[in-house]
Amino acid sequence: MSGPRRLLSCLGIVVVVLAILAGGAVWLLRDELFHPFGDDRACAGSDLRLPDVIRAGGTALPAGASDIHYFTRNGRAEVSFVSGLIPQYLHRAGLLPDGKPLFDPAYGTRGVADDVIALPEGLCGPAQRGPVWIYRSPGSTGSGVEVTVERSTMVHDAFRFPARAVITFPLG
Repeated sequence: MSGPRRLLSCLGIVVVVLAILAGGAVWLLRDELFHPFGDDRACAGSDLRLPDVIRAGGTALPAGASDIHYFTRNGRAEVSFVSGLIPQYLHRAGLLPDGKPLFDPAYGTRGVADDVIALPEGLCGPAQRGPVWIYRSPGSTGSGVEVTVERSTMVHDAFRFPARAVITFPLG
């Protein structure tokens, strides 16, 4: 083979090897590289993009909420986030009337007390830590808002600070 021809063959092999390596890296990291709708809060399999300001039950998530993840499917959404302002959110959303204790059985129920509580199927992000308290919006249809919040393991009548909450609600 002549010099230029040999050089082109070597360059061709190098390009093919680099393309295979790049393709393999993209395939391995596809979940981190490609979020649904280009929204890094969306979990794989979501069928609808949520707005930048997520509103559950007509109320925006608490100001400063962090580590937000969501999963949408069949007209329902599940959102996970961390905040130190969850009591205020519960009052604004109408899930807990002002002046009522956080853990009043008239407005919520005790949930799982395991150390780690799996998120609903499809919802990505860190799991909740038990014990939890579950609030449900009033309504006979059962299609309202449900909020699961981490309780403190040290203080009997408080949430963890900050606490992870998971909100399930209908879209639209």
